[in-house]
Amino acid sequence: MNTEFLSSQTRINLMRSFAGESQARNRYTFAQQIALQNNMYIISRIFKITADEEKAHAEVFYNLLNDSNEKDIEITAGYPVNVYNDVQNLLSSSVNNEKNENTIIYPQFAEIATQEGFTKAASKFKLIAEIEDFHRKRFEYYVDLLKNDMLFRSDKTEKWRCLNCGHIHESSEAPLSCPVCSKNQGYFIRIDEAPFIGGGLICQD
Repeated sequence: MNTEFLSSQTRINLMRSFAGESQARNRYTFAQQIALQNNMYIISRIFKITADEEKAHAEVFYNLLNDSNEKDIEITAGYPVNVYNDVQNLLSSSVNNEKNENTIIYPQFAEIATQEGFTKAASKFKLIAEIEDFHRKRFEYYVDLLKNDMLFRSDKTEKWRCLNCGHIHESSEAPLSCPVCSKNQGYFIRIDEAPFIGGGLICQD
């Protein structure tokens, strides 16, 4: 079934997605600031990187609305409120938000777009849903570390890398301050998670 774009549900869903990704970008930007205030530079980087990716998603959805130029789109949708000063709560709420986009919202939007004949939009919904799942896993990983007080500690000897100067420290715990640049412990990350190294859970700015 091919539906006229201006009368389609996909048009509305694209605007809902644009609004949702735009709000997510701001929520993660605010969360980045909270993480910095709590001396968790690593977590702030995660929020910033995710915020930048959400901005990119918003742009994808917005550009698919070019056939609606100069036409307002009225939408009704529920969006999350996650106002916390606690980093663990911010991460946990982010896990839930990303899960909803990955498992419920974007798969539904993709199915509707397919039914209405908008294959490009359907593809974008599916692909971005996969990215949101990676976001969920990344947030979940650091939630678990914080819950278990293992963000800067390990049950084995590991290599820790300072994300400011690159110093490598080998121990079961990251140093309280970097012996090279004096940045606090919040700048240290397991080397396997560092930019361009190992699992790549954090990407370079």
